[in-house]
Amino acid sequence: MKKFHSNGKLLITGEYAVLNGAKALTIPTKFFQDLEVKKGEEPTLYWKSFDKDDKLWFEAEFQIENGEVNCTSENASSEVATRLTQILQVAQQLNPKILNSGGFDVESKLNFDQNWGLGTSSTLINNIAQWFEIDAYQLLEKTFGGSGFDIAAAQNNAPVTYQLTENGRTVLNANFRPSFKEELFFVYLNNKQNSRQAIAHYRNQSQENLDVLIDKISNLTLQFIECTNLQEFEMLIEIHETLIAQAINLPKVKTKLFKDYPGKIKSLGGWGGDFIMATGGESDKKYFRSKGYDTIFSYDDIIL
Repeated sequence: MKKFHSNGKLLITGEYAVLNGAKALTIPTKFFQDLEVKKGEEPTLYWKSFDKDDKLWFEAEFQIENGEVNCTSENASSEVATRLTQILQVAQQLNPKILNSGGFDVESKLNFDQNWGLGTSSTLINNIAQWFEIDAYQLLEKTFGGSGFDIAAAQNNAPVTYQLTENGRTVLNANFRPSFKEELFFVYLNNKQNSRQAIAHYRNQSQENLDVLIDKISNLTLQFIECTNLQEFEMLIEIHETLIAQAINLPKVKTKLFKDYPGKIKSLGGWGGDFIMATGGESDKKYFRSKGYDTIFSYDDIIL
């Protein structure tokens, strides 16, 4: 049996702008997805996906013939089966040796809620890429698309900066361990954001001052990393939120949902869903719970 592991992600800075070359700060989480692969007897791939409670939520059978991978289960036309078929077909094209060597029994296991937006897709892509011994960024580009920051988080066990450049991508270790981390926590907004829709919305906005935005966000990312006190960190959050709000023509999440919250709030990833980062202490978490947001993690509970 072979086992592959990939970390979930949180994008602390650079949402949207990372697509155009801004330097972003991404952090791997303690939440992850594993992939277990066993050799099978027949030229068939049996796939099972389990959720955080070890409950089987998806299974399918794939036939491997003449270098092609096709789902033969009754649920072949489902969105999950269609997407998984696409990923396996692309992986097979990039390295035909793996599936041509026989059949497999595969189990994919998440240890976090699928709706949280912590990288259900990116961890799957990275695990399959490890199994097929191919470039995860290339597999992502040919399937889901996106900047690839989530693959960087999947592959690293510490914070990194991620940047797309003319010469490719740059992934560098980032010494981001804020001394005030006890005053940071993460809240799930009870809504999974569709990454492709978020990207499409961003692409549809005016790109007139794009170079200026990229430079400002890149500089902010470095300031986030170097920041040593909470007051300065909150100021950086406010600047970052203002810049992105203007770029995507959407209101800040604090303006929209939490106007009376005394601390600062930072969107993480596509605006309108997934997690936010808030500043405040233990007592401030009651504010979010009172509004129905019960999934809350302290810094050390979620960050790897």
